[in-house]
Formats: sequence, structure tokens, C-alpha cells
Amino acid sequence: MPGFRPTALAAATALAAAMYAAPTIAAQTLYTTTLSGAAESPPVASDGVGFAIVTVDDTTFTMRVQTIFAGLTGNVTVAHIHCCTAVPGEGTVGVATTLPTFAGFPAGGTSGSYDVTFDMLSPASWNPAFVTNNDGLEGAFAALSAGLNSHSAYLNIHTDYAPGGEIRGFLVPVPEPASYALMAGGLALVGWMARRRRA
Repeated sequence: MPGFRPTALAAATALAAAMYAAPTIAAQTLYTTTLSGAAESPPVASDGVGFAIVTVDDTTFTMRVQTIFAGLTGNVTVAHIHCCTAVPGEGTVGVATTLPTFAGFPAGGTSGSYDVTFDMLSPASWNPAFVTNNDGLEGAFAALSAGLNSHSAYLNIHTDYAPGGEIRGFLVPVPEPASYALMAGGLALVGWMARRRRA
């Protein structure tokens, strides 16, 4: 598969293993999504696929973003979380998190993985307009949390093929054990895509 390397799958496997070993913390809420071109608005013709887990800790005011993706038509330019749409699971809205992209997100390729924890009390973790519109950092954190809980926030990966976003998915809260099962399913899906394209 063009752009997909065994090292990306190895990194994804290591990511999944680290997630299975993560301790359960009551203050944490996990959100998950499958990323696809069909989920874009309007839909994008793409064979790209991805999976993401976002973990929000309302005690430490942190947000961990973990994702894996493969098979994109274009090369990644930016990625971030948008919030909050007027209708849950539908439409488009501006970027909530850091601009122009998540720090260190793998750009320039068609596959990759990512695992970074953000300090959500740092202005660097946000789109300044989102902070202003929600009366400061704590208000922005509360607004994003509410958007995640209401299925009104989505993770979007943009490429040079689809500047408005090639694959995205609305994040939904799930119980932690279910998150791990979904992550395993997401990794299997991305691995299947890689094998199918190689064939």
C-alpha cells in the first residue's frame, strides 16, 4: 500500500499495548471514533481509514489524543478537533484545538500514528478564538467536554487531496473496557486495509 510502512503498524501495535496497560482513573472519560471519508461533510471519496481515542481528565485538565490512520489519498497537512456542531453527529464547525495542527502530528504521508497528551490549561493547546468565545481556558475546556459528551465534536485529518478534511469521525463517550475493544477493532481494520492494498 503506498505510504504504509510496517513500522507504522508496529507503532500502532505498541500504542495499543500501552493503552491496554493504562490504569483506570475515575476522573478520565474516554471518547472514540472511526475516521473515514464518508463521514466528512460533504463526503470525500477516499479509501483512507483511521481510528482515534481521546481521553479527557477533568482533574488534571489534560487531553490525550491517540490515533492511527492509513490509506489516505493525499498527504497529511493538518489535524485537530472541531467543536461544537449545532446538530450532534452532523455538519461542520470551526477548530477548537491548537492551530494550525496538533503538535507533532505526522504530516506529509498517507499513514501514521499519534499519541500526545495536552495541557488544556495552556493557551498553546487551543484555537484562540475558541477560548475567547468560551470566556477563557476553563470555559473552553468545559465547552469541549460538553461537545464531546453530546457527540458534537469531531477529529479531522486534512490532506493536500482534501484540504477541508479527508477523513473524520465524531467522538463519542464509551466505557473504558469498551474503548479498548474498539481500539483493537480499529487496529484490525487499519491492518486489514494495509493487507488488502498490498494484495
